[in-house]
Amino acid sequence: MIVGIDVGGTHTDAVLLENLRIKKTAKVVTNQDNLIESLAAVTEEILNGEDPAAVERIVLSTTISTNAIVQGKTSRVGMILAGGPGLSPEMLRIGEDTRFISGYVNHRGIEIAGTDRGEVAGIADTFEREKIGHVGIVGKFSTRNPSLETEIGDILGTRFRHLSFGHLMSGNLNFPRRIATTYLNAAIWDTYGAFVASVTDLVDRMRITAPVYILKADGGTSKISQSVGYPVGSILSGPAASIMGILSLSNGSEDAIALDIGGTTTDIAIFADGVPLLEPLGVTIGGHKTLIRGLLTRSIGVGGDSRVGYGEGRITIGPERDGPAAAFGGPSPTPTDAMIVLGLTDIGDREKATEAMQEVADRANRPIEETARDVFELACRKVLSAAEEMVGEINKKPVYTVHEILEGKQIAPRVMYVVGGPAGPMAPYLEKMRGIPARVPEYAEVANAIGAALARTTTEVTLLADTERGEVTIAEEGIQAPIPRGFTRQDAIGLCKETLRARALRMGAREDDIEMEIIEDQSFNMVRGMGYATGRNIRIKAQVKPGLIVDLRQEAPDAGR
Repeated sequence: MIVGIDVGGTHTDAVLLENLRIKKTAKVVTNQDNLIESLAAVTEEILNGEDPAAVERIVLSTTISTNAIVQGKTSRVGMILAGGPGLSPEMLRIGEDTRFISGYVNHRGIEIAGTDRGEVAGIADTFEREKIGHVGIVGKFSTRNPSLETEIGDILGTRFRHLSFGHLMSGNLNFPRRIATTYLNAAIWDTYGAFVASVTDLVDRMRITAPVYILKADGGTSKISQSVGYPVGSILSGPAASIMGILSLSNGSEDAIALDIGGTTTDIAIFADGVPLLEPLGVTIGGHKTLIRGLLTRSIGVGGDSRVGYGEGRITIGPERDGPAAAFGGPSPTPTDAMIVLGLTDIGDREKATEAMQEVADRANRPIEETARDVFELACRKVLSAAEEMVGEINKKPVYTVHEILEGKQIAPRVMYVVGGPAGPMAPYLEKMRGIPARVPEYAEVANAIGAALARTTTEVTLLADTERGEVTIAEEGIQAPIPRGFTRQDAIGLCKETLRARALRMGAREDDIEMEIIEDQSFNMVRGMGYATGRNIRIKAQVKPGLIVDLRQEAPDAGR
């Protein structure tokens, strides 16, 4: 059996799969002040009457990291940057605790200026006086030679609670994004670590021995014990769960708009030929552009429980959520209350919903039925407008799916997939407004939990080989090793895949689910003087393809495993 759990802003959902088929679902109200309480409640409900020993794995998607960053509830971080010549330090500064040092390496990874131990020690003294417990260390071109970063780490030793190294964040180049990624990784270290410790304790108390996984921004999973070393990878886990859930339930092959309409927000994604899109450089969160591999999503503050108001002659919806809908005891009118008044759903207390919507109608000086319809249609228009804007932005640049670049591709959605609590009432109106089918898959109300349950482990590694220098670097693994001058492109591909497989297995992948592919392959001569070739520079990037362990719309070939 597999348990999938999604901790959303409004509800925490769970599914139980047996033989890769849905056996049971559960839903509880999310306690944002105590997510573990919500996890415990939904886990106990989904496993009630089941044998905990029969659980093969548990997969969580969580808002813990995202909320910490967006709400500014992060730890203070000291940053040590080794940039060398180029961008102005002021363009690289991230917070008041950023310090610059003189050492740096060039674009080939050759050390141009060494580390000044006294300089680093002085910065460490300052950080200690300021009671800073976390330090991020980032050197320009550290993916091509991490030795400067590791030397700084050696100088700092054990004086701080944790050190985050830039070269371990991603194998892609982009110094400003690497700085932001390293900073965020350090900033949420304590919050995420405490969450993982609480989850581990909960699983132990429930006598569950199955491995626990976390869903990452790229729609893949990692063992939660492994994710502690890279907590920033767990941001935007919820929107990723939406996409993977819709992917598992829709089984489409056309361009599509995917909408997860929750109580607090609506998450929007776009599919190209049935495949989710990927952020080409890295996701943006809290104003920080990062190198975090992630699916392309957008969240807007429109949901079933968004606050409805009236002012300056118009109705407003969101982005705030004051609590549940008035029909469930909340303090403000919401789109959910409008749907109840219109008879589009029969949930909650209709009298309370009517009272709340009457307040808006009185202020607008219009009949309650018309007001409720205006609220409902405005919510639909806001969702569609954001989706259309997203499609327009995508069509202005190359389209990156999780598998490939689609040069010249223009997205033309032929269908909408709608999940989440309000999906049933809203889908027909979204279809009428957009003029394309709006489909609500079975189990749409727990699609995120299904997406988490079925996502397979994903990761990537980047290999850089310089045969002139006789050195290979695999940044994500912190590997820097000698190679012979006769090291070839095929040798590089073989080593890259070998390293990727080991990394995936360590993160919790099953051997059968490891589907590797080369996504970048470059090799060119290095020439000196009169055109004399002195060696080759080889760059190979490989990934375990994002995807599902099974498609619920298709027959699982080995569902009995």
